[in-house]
Amino acid sequence: MESLSPENAKLPGNPLFVCVLGNTATAYIEGLSAAGKTAKLTDLTPAGDSEVLETGCIIDIPILPMTPPYDTPTPALITRVALKMAGVPHMLVNAGLRVLPSEKVPLVDLGGLPGDDIRGELAVHNVEKVFKNAYKLGEDLSRKHDLVVIGESIAAGTTTANAVLQSLGYDGNVSSSSSSNPLDLKKQVVSEALKVSGITHGSMRHDPLGAIECVGDPMMVVVAGIAAGLGDTRLILAGGTQMESIFAVVKHLGYTTDNMTIITTSYVSNDESASFCNIADQLGAKYYGIDPEFGKSKSQGLRQYELGFVKEGVGAGAAIYLTRMFGHSLEDLRTGIEDLCHELCKLGDLLRVEE
Repeated sequence: MESLSPENAKLPGNPLFVCVLGNTATAYIEGLSAAGKTAKLTDLTPAGDSEVLETGCIIDIPILPMTPPYDTPTPALITRVALKMAGVPHMLVNAGLRVLPSEKVPLVDLGGLPGDDIRGELAVHNVEKVFKNAYKLGEDLSRKHDLVVIGESIAAGTTTANAVLQSLGYDGNVSSSSSSNPLDLKKQVVSEALKVSGITHGSMRHDPLGAIECVGDPMMVVVAGIAAGLGDTRLILAGGTQMESIFAVVKHLGYTTDNMTIITTSYVSNDESASFCNIADQLGAKYYGIDPEFGKSKSQGLRQYELGFVKEGVGAGAAIYLTRMFGHSLEDLRTGIEDLCHELCKLGDLLRVEE
């Protein structure tokens, strides 16, 4: 894994960070996702993340991206600071949102719709159409960039990832944004979803888009399509077990995966409740888990990451990797994140006074 360290990575001349946003009704299952104060409020999470990534603050989304009681920041804050420090531009893609961000946030729309509960008959709509649109976007990006990094924001995405991985024949536990991974609930939901769709372990290996259609989410279609369209352009799949499911889809569609590396935080790669490294080995995927060293932070909210809260999201691990690739220190990155968190905390105090 040392050969994949950011210090050893080849510097790109024209990199791009892409964040793919979507919603799935699977997130409405109470206790499944920690990416929202309530299950219903997870609809706001991707839109809020996009506003934060674009502006450093919320605009129309009425929930401050800091989780009480310790003001734990959304990973979108980490990604914003890291990308600005590295000088890497970003693109936001709507894979199927129920709630749109402010009009001030530019979105690339590929014709996707929000996903349904994977325990129903159909989880994702317009799969073929959206995949083709995403493929064309990937082709276009391949002509302009020598490195593309793709992250995501979709609540309950690890559960849909587990369902797709099982349908393609891969075993292992997925990670969680919660400090206590609700594995029993996830397994129950996935088992019900596979049964409803008549899928057995590995039975969709020759129809990966069908697997997404039955038990996946709209983010997967878009990321897989962009990845396939990129051809041999260098690609970082920015995330944990969710990105492993997309690697599996691209692999079984027959497109190259030699150009791909999965990069996440050490909070995911070292998560003892999940099987990130084992699943990557099953896939034959290159991977790297970067340690943000948030335990050294002055912010108690950032230190919560060390305790298993949040862990990853919005491509934060790969964004941190980019800062190190371009020679910036983790200490400078932490300072930048702490400063932005401090500004948002002051905004939160002001909002509470106005209430």
